Amino acid sequence: MPQKFDSRLSRRAFVAGLPLFLAACQSTGTSTPSASLPAPAAAPVTGRTPVVEGYGAITTEPWPIAAIDTTKVDPRYLRQVVSNPTREKPGTIVVDTQNKFLYLVEEGGTARRYGVGVGRQGFSWDGRAIIDRKQEWPKWHPPKEMMERDPEAAKWPEGMPGGITNPLGPRALYLAQNGKDTYFRIHGTTQPNSIGKAMSSGCIRLFNQDIIDLYNRVPIGTEVVVLQTGVA
Repeated sequence: MPQKFDSRLSRRAFVAGLPLFLAACQSTGTSTPSASLPAPAAAPVTGRTPVVEGYGAITTEPWPIAAIDTTKVDPRYLRQVVSNPTREKPGTIVVDTQNKFLYLVEEGGTARRYGVGVGRQGFSWDGRAIIDRKQEWPKWHPPKEMMERDPEAAKWPEGMPGGITNPLGPRALYLAQNGKDTYFRIHGTTQPNSIGKAMSSGCIRLFNQDIIDLYNRVPIGTEVVVLQTGVA
Protein backbone atom coordinates (compact mmCIF):
# COMPACT_ATOMS: atom_id res chain seq x y z
CA MET A 1 0.00 0.00 0.00
CA PRO A 2 1.30 3.53 -0.72
CA GLN A 3 2.77 5.27 2.26
CA LYS A 4 0.42 7.81 3.76
CA PHE A 5 1.35 11.13 5.25
CA ASP A 6 -0.77 13.41 7.39
CA SER A 7 -2.20 16.05 5.09
CA ARG A 8 -2.28 18.61 7.86
CA LEU A 9 0.57 20.13 9.82
CA SER A 10 0.59 19.35 13.51
CA ARG A 11 -0.81 22.52 15.07
CA ARG A 12 1.43 22.08 18.08
CA ALA A 13 4.52 21.61 15.90
CA PHE A 14 3.61 24.56 13.70
CA VAL A 15 3.01 26.92 16.63
CA ALA A 16 6.17 25.76 18.37
CA GLY A 17 8.21 26.20 15.23
CA LEU A 18 6.79 29.55 14.16
CA PRO A 19 9.29 31.75 16.05
CA LEU A 20 12.11 29.81 14.46
CA PHE A 21 10.52 30.01 11.02
CA LEU A 22 10.47 33.75 11.48
CA ALA A 23 14.24 33.68 11.85
CA ALA A 24 13.93 34.18 8.10
CA CYS A 25 16.36 31.51 6.98
CA GLN A 26 19.45 33.15 8.41
CA SER A 27 22.13 30.98 9.99
CA THR A 28 24.53 31.61 12.83
CA GLY A 29 26.87 28.99 11.43
CA THR A 30 26.59 26.50 14.29
CA SER A 31 25.87 22.97 13.18
CA THR A 32 24.25 20.10 15.02
CA PRO A 33 24.99 16.41 14.47
CA SER A 34 23.02 14.59 11.81
CA ALA A 35 20.28 12.20 12.89
CA SER A 36 21.28 8.65 13.73
CA LEU A 37 19.50 7.01 10.79
CA PRO A 38 22.18 6.27 8.18
CA ALA A 39 21.86 8.20 4.97
CA PRO A 40 20.97 6.20 1.87
CA ALA A 41 23.92 5.49 -0.37
CA ALA A 42 24.36 7.61 -3.46
CA ALA A 43 23.31 4.96 -5.96
CA PRO A 44 22.85 6.35 -9.45
CA VAL A 45 20.52 4.46 -11.74
CA THR A 46 22.33 2.05 -14.04
CA GLY A 47 23.49 3.88 -17.13
CA ARG A 48 23.32 7.30 -15.49
CA THR A 49 26.01 9.28 -13.76
CA PRO A 50 25.98 11.98 -11.08
CA VAL A 51 25.39 15.44 -12.54
CA VAL A 52 28.59 16.92 -11.13
CA GLU A 53 29.26 19.20 -14.07
CA GLY A 54 26.48 21.57 -13.03
CA TYR A 55 28.43 23.38 -10.32
CA GLY A 56 30.51 25.84 -12.28
CA ALA A 57 30.36 29.61 -11.97
CA ILE A 58 27.22 31.26 -13.35
CA THR A 59 27.75 34.64 -15.00
CA THR A 60 24.38 35.07 -16.70
CA GLU A 61 22.52 36.09 -13.55
CA PRO A 62 22.11 39.67 -12.25
CA TRP A 63 24.83 38.81 -9.72
CA PRO A 64 27.64 36.33 -10.39
CA ILE A 65 27.36 32.97 -8.66
CA ALA A 66 30.62 31.36 -7.59
CA ALA A 67 31.54 27.84 -8.60
CA ILE A 68 31.29 25.06 -6.03
CA ASP A 69 34.48 23.11 -5.37
CA THR A 70 32.92 19.66 -5.57
CA THR A 71 36.13 18.00 -4.40
CA LYS A 72 35.28 19.36 -0.95
CA VAL A 73 31.68 18.10 -1.02
CA ASP A 74 30.52 14.68 0.17
CA PRO A 75 29.47 13.05 -3.15
CA ARG A 76 26.13 12.07 -1.62
CA TYR A 77 25.09 15.71 -1.60
CA LEU A 78 25.81 16.43 -5.24
CA ARG A 79 22.85 16.58 -7.60
CA GLN A 80 22.24 13.20 -9.20
CA VAL A 81 19.60 10.88 -10.60
CA VAL A 82 18.80 7.91 -8.34
CA SER A 83 16.18 5.20 -8.10
CA ASN A 84 13.07 6.75 -6.58
CA PRO A 85 13.04 5.76 -2.89
CA THR A 86 9.63 7.34 -2.27
CA ARG A 87 6.11 6.30 -3.19
CA GLU A 88 5.15 9.73 -4.42
CA LYS A 89 3.93 10.52 -7.92
CA PRO A 90 6.15 12.18 -10.52
CA GLY A 91 6.45 15.92 -10.07
CA THR A 92 6.35 15.76 -6.27
CA ILE A 93 9.13 17.16 -4.09
CA VAL A 94 10.04 15.06 -1.07
CA VAL A 95 12.23 16.62 1.62
CA ASP A 96 14.02 14.07 3.81
CA THR A 97 15.19 16.30 6.65
CA GLN A 98 16.80 13.46 8.55
CA ASN A 99 19.17 12.45 5.77
CA LYS A 100 19.56 15.95 4.28
CA PHE A 101 18.15 15.12 0.85
CA LEU A 102 15.51 16.65 -1.38
CA TYR A 103 13.99 14.47 -4.09
CA LEU A 104 12.15 15.61 -7.18
CA VAL A 105 10.27 12.50 -8.31
CA GLU A 106 10.56 11.82 -12.05
CA GLU A 107 8.86 9.51 -14.50
CA GLY A 108 10.17 5.98 -14.96
CA GLY A 109 11.00 5.17 -11.34
CA THR A 110 13.75 7.72 -10.85
CA ALA A 111 14.19 10.85 -8.79
CA ARG A 112 16.52 13.82 -9.02
CA ARG A 113 18.22 14.11 -5.66
CA TYR A 114 19.78 17.24 -4.17
CA GLY A 115 21.76 17.65 -0.98
CA VAL A 116 20.27 20.16 1.45
CA GLY A 117 21.09 21.99 4.63
CA VAL A 118 18.35 21.89 7.25
CA GLY A 119 17.66 24.55 9.85
CA ARG A 120 16.44 23.47 13.25
CA GLN A 121 12.99 24.71 12.38
CA GLY A 122 13.12 22.29 9.48
CA PHE A 123 12.67 19.59 12.10
CA SER A 124 9.63 21.23 13.70
CA TRP A 125 6.94 20.00 11.32
CA ASP A 126 6.14 17.55 8.61
CA GLY A 127 3.26 17.08 6.23
CA ARG A 128 2.19 18.27 2.81
CA ALA A 129 2.23 21.74 1.33
CA ILE A 130 2.34 23.28 -2.12
CA ILE A 131 4.59 25.82 -3.78
CA ASP A 132 2.36 28.88 -3.98
CA ARG A 133 5.04 31.40 -4.93
CA LYS A 134 8.40 31.40 -6.70
CA GLN A 135 10.83 34.28 -6.60
CA GLU A 136 14.10 35.04 -8.34
CA TRP A 137 16.61 36.89 -6.17
CA PRO A 138 14.06 37.21 -3.36
CA LYS A 139 13.96 39.92 -0.75
CA TRP A 140 14.84 38.82 2.77
CA HIS A 141 12.73 40.15 5.65
CA PRO A 142 14.49 39.79 9.00
CA PRO A 143 11.97 39.52 11.84
CA LYS A 144 11.74 42.09 14.58
CA GLU A 145 13.36 39.78 17.12
CA MET A 146 16.40 39.30 14.90
CA MET A 147 16.74 43.02 14.21
CA GLU A 148 16.70 43.70 17.95
CA ARG A 149 19.66 41.42 18.60
CA ASP A 150 21.59 41.62 15.33
CA PRO A 151 22.90 45.02 14.14
CA GLU A 152 23.36 43.68 10.61
CA ALA A 153 19.74 42.52 10.41
CA ALA A 154 18.63 45.85 11.88
CA LYS A 155 19.89 47.56 8.73
CA TRP A 156 16.98 46.07 6.78
CA PRO A 157 13.68 47.03 8.45
CA GLU A 158 12.01 47.11 5.01
CA GLY A 159 13.71 43.95 3.82
CA MET A 160 17.09 43.20 2.29
CA PRO A 161 16.97 43.37 -1.51
CA GLY A 162 17.99 40.34 -3.52
CA GLY A 163 21.69 40.00 -4.12
CA ILE A 164 24.69 37.78 -3.68
CA THR A 165 24.86 38.47 0.09
CA ASN A 166 21.15 37.85 0.65
CA PRO A 167 20.67 34.74 2.86
CA LEU A 168 18.00 33.35 0.52
CA GLY A 169 20.34 33.16 -2.45
CA PRO A 170 19.23 33.45 -6.08
CA ARG A 171 15.88 31.64 -5.82
CA ALA A 172 13.21 30.83 -3.25
CA LEU A 173 10.18 28.54 -3.27
CA TYR A 174 7.48 29.56 -0.79
CA LEU A 175 5.29 26.86 0.69
CA ALA A 176 1.66 27.18 1.73
CA GLN A 177 -0.91 24.85 3.25
CA ASN A 178 -4.62 25.42 2.94
CA GLY A 179 -3.89 28.82 1.45
CA LYS A 180 -1.75 29.94 4.40
CA ASP A 181 1.97 30.61 4.46
CA THR A 182 3.86 27.90 6.36
CA TYR A 183 6.90 30.21 6.71
CA PHE A 184 8.81 27.28 5.25
CA ARG A 185 11.11 28.08 2.34
CA ILE A 186 13.29 26.12 -0.05
CA HIS A 187 16.05 28.47 -1.15
CA GLY A 188 19.69 29.02 -2.00
CA THR A 189 22.44 29.91 0.44
CA THR A 190 25.41 32.15 1.09
CA GLN A 191 26.96 29.26 3.06
CA PRO A 192 27.62 26.33 0.72
CA ASN A 193 29.45 24.52 3.52
CA SER A 194 26.09 24.15 5.29
CA ILE A 195 24.82 21.59 2.77
CA GLY A 196 24.48 18.20 4.43
CA LYS A 197 24.30 19.77 7.89
CA ALA A 198 21.72 20.95 10.39
CA MET A 199 22.37 24.59 11.16
CA SER A 200 21.07 26.58 14.10
CA SER A 201 18.60 28.50 11.99
CA GLY A 202 17.14 28.40 8.52
CA CYS A 203 14.69 26.53 6.31
CA ILE A 204 15.76 24.14 3.55
CA ARG A 205 18.78 25.40 1.63
CA LEU A 206 20.45 24.09 -1.50
CA PHE A 207 23.61 24.98 -3.35
CA ASN A 208 22.81 28.03 -5.47
CA GLN A 209 23.34 26.01 -8.65
CA ASP A 210 20.90 23.40 -7.34
CA ILE A 211 18.12 25.79 -6.32
CA ILE A 212 18.27 27.32 -9.80
CA ASP A 213 18.04 23.85 -11.34
CA LEU A 214 15.12 22.87 -9.10
CA TYR A 215 13.37 26.22 -9.57
CA ASN A 216 13.39 25.73 -13.33
CA ARG A 217 11.86 22.26 -13.04
CA VAL A 218 8.89 22.87 -10.74
CA PRO A 219 5.79 25.01 -11.35
CA ILE A 220 3.61 26.81 -8.85
CA GLY A 221 1.23 24.24 -7.38
CA THR A 222 3.91 21.55 -7.01
CA GLU A 223 3.21 19.35 -4.00
CA VAL A 224 5.92 19.18 -1.35
CA VAL A 225 6.09 16.38 1.23
CA VAL A 226 8.28 17.05 4.27
CA LEU A 227 9.40 13.97 6.22
CA GLN A 228 11.17 13.73 9.56
CA THR A 229 11.67 9.95 9.55
CA GLY A 230 13.48 9.50 6.25
CA VAL A 231 12.19 7.88 3.09
CA ALA A 232 13.48 4.36 3.81
